Amino acid sequence: MHRESLLNLLEQLRTGDVSIEQAADSLTHLPFEDTGFAKIDHHRALRTGLPEVIYAQGKTPAQTGAIFERLAHSGVNVLATKADGTHFEAVQTLVPAAEYHALARCITLRQTEQKPHGGTIAVVCAGTSDLPIAEEAAITAELFGATVLRITDVGVAGIHRLLAQRPLLNTADVVIACAGMEGALPSVLGGMVGVPVIAVPTSVGYGVSFNGITALLSMLNSCSPNTTVVNIDNGFGAAYTATLVCKGQQKKGG
Repeated sequence: MHRESLLNLLEQLRTGDVSIEQAADSLTHLPFEDTGFAKIDHHRALRTGLPEVIYAQGKTPAQTGAIFERLAHSGVNVLATKADGTHFEAVQTLVPAAEYHALARCITLRQTEQKPHGGTIAVVCAGTSDLPIAEEAAITAELFGATVLRITDVGVAGIHRLLAQRPLLNTADVVIACAGMEGALPSVLGGMVGVPVIAVPTSVGYGVSFNGITALLSMLNSCSPNTTVVNIDNGFGAAYTATLVCKGQQKKGG
């Protein structure tokens, strides 16, 4: 349940369109629903403005499908990350309208048009190999109501490609920068824009990249003070935080 659906339920109760018993039934699973193997947080959207998201990796297809179905039943937009084809098959059996985004390894269900928060998030990736993580970030941000600008393959090895994107970057409220190898892209972006840069190290690179650890340490040591860092391959976390930044800017402006 999200804020709009709760307000709608209360209005229906006020006008007599639903009974007290019906309203109580709708609120049965607040703040969470215990399925035995998971405690589904239906209350999260009311507390934070953004619903609970399913991390599919490590869950069985049946568990992922069951959680996805229960979240879908509550009327929110639903997102599962780090999902493979078997997870999607289980979800689609229960929720036929769900969509699979193979590159990003995300399953989505859009049931309501998320109220736009007025924010623009630029998702920038250094190379084509970083696209899966960048797409995870872009899909997450779009589902949560952001306008997303995708800027791909602009790594510092050919920095003229990045400099050519300056006009577009200057329209963003937050920049998400996904890069592997030595992880230099966020530092350069931090010196180009006057907004927060959320750096996402990816597990892309040869030997001593250590599956993203080298990029992570490089980003943590960035000299650009507007740069902050999430964990390796965590495009979702970057998009979630970027969305909250945009929502906070809108609230302050309003």
